[in-house]
Amino acid sequence: MFRFITLLPLLLLGCQTTGPAAHAPAAVQPNVVLIVTDDAGYADFGFTGCSDFATPHIDRIADEGVVCTNGYVTASVCCPSRAGLMTGRYQQRFGHEVNLLAGTKAYQTLGLPKTESTLADRMRSEGYATCALGKWHLGVADGYHPMDRGFDEYYGCLSGSRSYWAYDELPKHDRGLMRNREVIAPEPDDYYFTDALSDEAVDFIERHADDPFLLYVSYTAVHTPMHAKEDMLERHADVTPARRQKLAAMTTSLDDGVGRILETLKSEGIEEDTIVIFVNDNGGATNNASSNGIYRGMKGSKWEGGIRIPYAMRWPGTLPAGSVFDHPVSTLDIVPTAVAAAGGHIDAAAVDGVDLVPAMIDPSLGAPHERLFWRRSVASAVREGDWKLIDVEGNPVLLFNLAMDPSETTNLAEAYPERVESMQRALHAWDAELSEPGWGHADRYRQNQILKHRMEVQGREMERKLP
Repeated sequence: MFRFITLLPLLLLGCQTTGPAAHAPAAVQPNVVLIVTDDAGYADFGFTGCSDFATPHIDRIADEGVVCTNGYVTASVCCPSRAGLMTGRYQQRFGHEVNLLAGTKAYQTLGLPKTESTLADRMRSEGYATCALGKWHLGVADGYHPMDRGFDEYYGCLSGSRSYWAYDELPKHDRGLMRNREVIAPEPDDYYFTDALSDEAVDFIERHADDPFLLYVSYTAVHTPMHAKEDMLERHADVTPARRQKLAAMTTSLDDGVGRILETLKSEGIEEDTIVIFVNDNGGATNNASSNGIYRGMKGSKWEGGIRIPYAMRWPGTLPAGSVFDHPVSTLDIVPTAVAAAGGHIDAAAVDGVDLVPAMIDPSLGAPHERLFWRRSVASAVREGDWKLIDVEGNPVLLFNLAMDPSETTNLAEAYPERVESMQRALHAWDAELSEPGWGHADRYRQNQILKHRMEVQGREMERKLP
């Protein structure tokens, strides 16, 4: 296997970096396997504290790599979060601010703007074979298909969710199975979507073991509907309540699939030449019985439970195994990290993420980001060091010190007015750089955002206000 890189060392990428200027390129172009789960809770994996069921294979990525304890997404809902991940740019810069909702005109006609370069575009330009599996949710119209956005192969569903079982008839809203550009009909009888995605991942790795590749495995687990295999339910008979038992069973199917991916990398002899990144697309939805542990809130909110995610990266021989990285990082960083590892270059002004490898290797280099920002409709937030500010239309401004109060129980805004003013200035300056949303956000969702960010709203009452 000969994949030598001849490029000079690369500049560190990103707009807000305090890290190193460069890191030496790898001897060979490493494969990149990006595994994204859907609506899982922060505390639903062993390496993030789950105690009522096990995830040994996903934990292996963490145990043999770097755990990012302050990992974030760019949005607390699926579609805009994936737009940020796929481009390395804040999605608000190109109008992809809110969800594309099935049945709307925007869903049928729009998607990730064609002006944006994707991770797959960039990796393919470096000579990589590229494959996307599973959930897409970045556009269903002509020109928005994964194979129009840099991927050589595709298997999955273009929509935001689907049944885990085969449909008897072709479903609405692009929930049907697709291989490349062709809809699969009828769907296979003996079928479970999570297992099928793992099968496809193994097959792709085996076919491309001698070439550098990007494999994007976008599981729908554990997004609703809550469909679990009977044998998995039996394995988790002691998990309660019943909905949590289903989540445990679905997560185990997911974990087994990740184990098969890792084992295939090993059996093909490319384990040390492969970067494996594991993230979730947003905070736990909680209506699927997911748990965000100590973190307040859930999917759809700017609370930590909405935007902080499980985040681990393994690159044997390059990243220190069993290490912890405590500085805030983002899914924005995946694009520049992968491209730099491949020997490519991105102009610093073209992305908001940074190459994480240098700081992971040498923690003395400090925090990769000075600040991280969020905005979706009426709700915005900024994190600066240990401080986080949430600013929601019609609500009092909220300020928390996450080092002292990770559960966001005590609003410190009145005690630190100068910090509030400084962080609001930074937020407003960032906001001024952004585009107008490319499609609307219904008023009921805007009102939910306002209600769920009030300090007095908690627990099940907050959950009922999911967007």
